[in-house]
Amino acid sequence: MYRTYSTEVMGRTLKVEIGRVAEQANGAALVYYGDTVVLVTATASDKPRDGIDFFPLSIDYEERLYSVGKIPGGFIKREGRPSEKAILTARCIDRPIRPLFPKDYRNDVAVVATVLSVDQDCQPEIAAMWGASIALSISDIPFTDPVGSVNIGLVDGQLVVNPDSAQREVSKLSLTVVSKKDKVMMIEAGAYEVPNDIMMKAIKLAHEENVKIVEFIDGIVKAENVEKQKYEEYVINEDAYKFICDYITTPRMEEAVYAQKKQERDEKINAITEEVIENIGDKIIEITGDEEGLEQLVNDAIYKFEKMTVRHMILREHKRPDGRDIEEIRPLSAEVDILPRTHGSALFSRGQTQALTVTTLGAMDEIQRLDGLDTSEVSKRYIHHYNMPGFTTGEAKTSRGPGRREIGHGALAERALLPVIPDEEEFPYAIRVVSDIMSSNGSTSQASICGSTLSLMSAGVPIKRPVAGISVGLVTGDNDDDFVMLTDIQGLEDFFGDMDFKVAGTSEGITAIQMDMKIKGLTFKMIEQALDQTARAREKILKVMHDCIAEPRKELSKYAPKIVNINIDVDKIAELIGPRGKTIKKIIEVTNCAIDTEDDGRVFVKGDDTENMQKAVDMIKAITMEPEPGMIYDGKVTRLMNFGAFVEIAPGKEGLVHISKISKERVNKVEDVLSVGDEVKVKLLEIDQQGRLNLSIKDAKKDEKKNNN
Repeated sequence: MYRTYSTEVMGRTLKVEIGRVAEQANGAALVYYGDTVVLVTATASDKPRDGIDFFPLSIDYEERLYSVGKIPGGFIKREGRPSEKAILTARCIDRPIRPLFPKDYRNDVAVVATVLSVDQDCQPEIAAMWGASIALSISDIPFTDPVGSVNIGLVDGQLVVNPDSAQREVSKLSLTVVSKKDKVMMIEAGAYEVPNDIMMKAIKLAHEENVKIVEFIDGIVKAENVEKQKYEEYVINEDAYKFICDYITTPRMEEAVYAQKKQERDEKINAITEEVIENIGDKIIEITGDEEGLEQLVNDAIYKFEKMTVRHMILREHKRPDGRDIEEIRPLSAEVDILPRTHGSALFSRGQTQALTVTTLGAMDEIQRLDGLDTSEVSKRYIHHYNMPGFTTGEAKTSRGPGRREIGHGALAERALLPVIPDEEEFPYAIRVVSDIMSSNGSTSQASICGSTLSLMSAGVPIKRPVAGISVGLVTGDNDDDFVMLTDIQGLEDFFGDMDFKVAGTSEGITAIQMDMKIKGLTFKMIEQALDQTARAREKILKVMHDCIAEPRKELSKYAPKIVNINIDVDKIAELIGPRGKTIKKIIEVTNCAIDTEDDGRVFVKGDDTENMQKAVDMIKAITMEPEPGMIYDGKVTRLMNFGAFVEIAPGKEGLVHISKISKERVNKVEDVLSVGDEVKVKLLEIDQQGRLNLSIKDAKKDEKKNNN
């Protein structure tokens, strides 16, 4: 027997089945929302993993293409590695629930969301978040704070909760908010320059709906009544910790963390650690009775002391480790044209954080094709990739390709810049931007947004407005009103702080938000201050960027491809291509240009020579135009007959010049005055009932002479 629970969410039924499937998992929920169905399971190991000092939580979002009636592409015909959207969804589930586990919980936990059926009006990502919250809450895993999640759109100036597919197509906002009963746990947004006040209204609306969902989940938890498991709590020996702190002293720890550069601070902390082990290690072993655990205990104690010191300095003295004011941004610098042969390049630096960003332009056939569950999104013209090698933090590690963090940061930068990217009609190029991080000490994703803006303008991409990004951090005290918010957090402040709130936008409004939490939620007061503080910081950054390059270049790099976009009647596409591609191949051969056609009638001509490109455009227009009687065309003689000559006025369009229409003088033999290959001007006299073109050289000359006079 399985149990069913249901409620209404924005006019659609949310149904949850417990105990129907996956009964061997610690917790499992089969979530129905409209015709969308997602199975979410939560499992945990019996014991903590040996030798780890972090919580090993893994989130997987499994897309089954049968859920949208698709057979996977490729040779193998089965789902392979997760799509980019699946990875981003998994990250969005991870971020809000991770802080809601006990801080010292070290058991492996795996949450798997499997998408079984997709109704495009009911987003499976939202259903997966609900399922994760329910599966964990009804399990014996020590997770005790259910969360709700909704998506907010902005359609025709109105905020819409969980917009359907048609509304999402025209929405100026895609905001996902995850909340527990009293606070906001996560904010993820892409927006078309939405002002702070509208964004704040959207967040509050989302929270109101989330509270209703949490109440529904609370009812399920109460009905299921599962006892939570005991786990091995990890506590540092208090006597040993106090002994270590007394030996180091607070002034010395403050001096160690109060350093401009990360390397200098790390050296000081390492020196203290070695000194503690060498000088008082024996005494610590006497206190704990554990010789093997000495090094781990000392590292944990110094980490705790360092964290407490940094947080106290910030919260009580408003003193940051590098000496900056609370809203002070580290030194900024911006340069363009760093690389001579790329289409566009820029180097953006903020303190020890540095991003080299390069723009590459390509033909429209180089857009990225997508094979996922969202049937409305089949391709991507603007692509942003992010790389962060080990050397950026001084680590000796080899590159193993982009991980989830790299994919997430690239997607954030892509989302931030997409609202200012020109449409295909204005700029008919595929655009790939790559941010290679050169040095990392806090918020490299936001540096890559700034660098990408500069790089795009350097490449001559006519973006609507520059976009800048900045992050604020948070240190909280004893109550919700006791907090300090830090602009432009560096690595240490992120590491020991409670939040990383990233906001990107233009002078007109917000284009992207991503919020990472380490505590159990934010109040509206905290969110409002974060939005205001990031807006002030963006103004300063945009000025530095403007001083570097004020507007997009008017000309593309000489190394960039030249592309022209024209539109033809959809019914003429087959005519342009010709039988077995004969017509379009002829144009390509004659002009040495690449030509791509789209199903909606767009034609893209790519080449290196402007004259050849114009020739290709003229040939395309000649083929796809409707011949009009009375018009004069440039033609080429293709065949000679006894009764006249056939003249091609466009590839695939040929008409007859009767012998009587060749010249005003009498012509006895066609070959006396014309040869195959001759280029002549002809006038279209008529199109007969069979669609044949009747042409005249004689009348074309007559009209030309008349016009000259």
